[in-house]
Amino acid sequence: MSEEKITPAAAVGASTQNSENEIGRRGFFKWLTVGWIAFGAATGGFFTIMIRFLFPNVLFEPPQTFKIGFPDDYAKNTVDIRFKKSFNVWVVRDEESIFALSTVCTHLGCTPNWLQTEGKFKCPCHGSGFRMTGINFEGPAPRPLERYKVSLSNDGQILVDKTKSFKWEKGEWENSESFLIV
Repeated sequence: MSEEKITPAAAVGASTQNSENEIGRRGFFKWLTVGWIAFGAATGGFFTIMIRFLFPNVLFEPPQTFKIGFPDDYAKNTVDIRFKKSFNVWVVRDEESIFALSTVCTHLGCTPNWLQTEGKFKCPCHGSGFRMTGINFEGPAPRPLERYKVSLSNDGQILVDKTKSFKWEKGEWENSESFLIV
């Protein structure tokens, strides 16, 4: 049997190699601290996401019932576009009545524009055209625009209620709530 002899230089090299692979007390606490911080951040993030589900997402939509002024504020044979952006409604006054039209094209839901010089609503998406009354006459729109319920409030102002709509193809435009006689 042969015995290996370990020289003092080899012994020092072996102990140096072991001390490089071993972690000291200070290094252990550094890694322990980093681990706890990572664990705390992950746990905090998880609970933040979980708590977020307890609070509802709130959409702020315009009111469905609103006043638009007095009947005398509207000239005959005009379309008022003041409420297009805020309430998605056009107010139309013809010779004998006032009614509120939806600003949603019946083809694919785009918003037509009122062209004063041509006297029609024209949809920029696919070219549907609607007369001042809301009746479709050109383009791919399958039916006329919808009307909303219109009435007079106690103070004499016009009250538009978008929760009730009237469709021409169902004969609902003849309903007395779909227009206001002036």
